Amino acid sequence: MQPIHQLLSRIRWDPRFGTGRFAVGYYDRVERCIMIVPLAELRFPPGQRRVFELYDPDGALHRIPLHRVRAVYQDGRLIWSRPAPD
Repeated sequence: MQPIHQLLSRIRWDPRFGTGRFAVGYYDRVERCIMIVPLAELRFPPGQRRVFELYDPDGALHRIPLHRVRAVYQDGRLIWSRPAPD
């Protein structure tokens, strides 16, 4: 399985591969469920390869470690997944 940081990098920087609408499903520890957000809403801080950031509906910034990513979708189709931890 391709590491998630490599897949996200390829989506962001490879124009042939990165076409379509992408979404990321990550485990939210507060809600205790998988949250799916459009990749376009994520920010990738420079120099920090192992996290992404996103704003919640209230405008608060959250930093999510990549190990909590559980799935990646392209145009609604699952293209990458990680089993949930026990």
